[in-house]
Amino acid sequence: MAIADETVAYLRKHSLVLTTAESCTAGKIVTLLSEVEGSGEFIECGYVVYSPQAKQRLLHVSAHTIETFNLTSVEVAREMALGALQDSTANVAVATTGILGPEDVDGIPAGTICFAWAFQSKDVKNVFCQEHRFFGSRCQVQTEATEYALARLPHFHRQASLGK
Repeated sequence: MAIADETVAYLRKHSLVLTTAESCTAGKIVTLLSEVEGSGEFIECGYVVYSPQAKQRLLHVSAHTIETFNLTSVEVAREMALGALQDSTANVAVATTGILGPEDVDGIPAGTICFAWAFQSKDVKNVFCQEHRFFGSRCQVQTEATEYALARLPHFHRQASLGK
């Protein structure tokens, strides 16, 4: 896939090493990147965390954040990304959490995915979050969310580089 090749080239050019914190994408971000020759240099690790307990235990997501904002929220995605960076040598983290479908959950429409992109430079961390809704089958939503997460990484890295 072109997006994986483009992302690995971007990581290489900017000396970025990636970690992921994936819930609804279930490791597809790392899997897609790993299919590109030489990508292992730019992937530190990937967390696949579905349950609230795993998000709390492995990524230090606050129980209060989950209770207050729900598992499908930019607030949880933000804490997932920061948690992945905390226990990693990576300097960029991508996090996903959401509802693949086909049914809505807790009033949240199927296809709603929350993303966070976190960048660490020296002692400064910049985090960017977005919620996006995708349409299609469960597998289509998962694939589109994976590609979206990668496609937006350069945009937010440029924002972080500008200190925004």
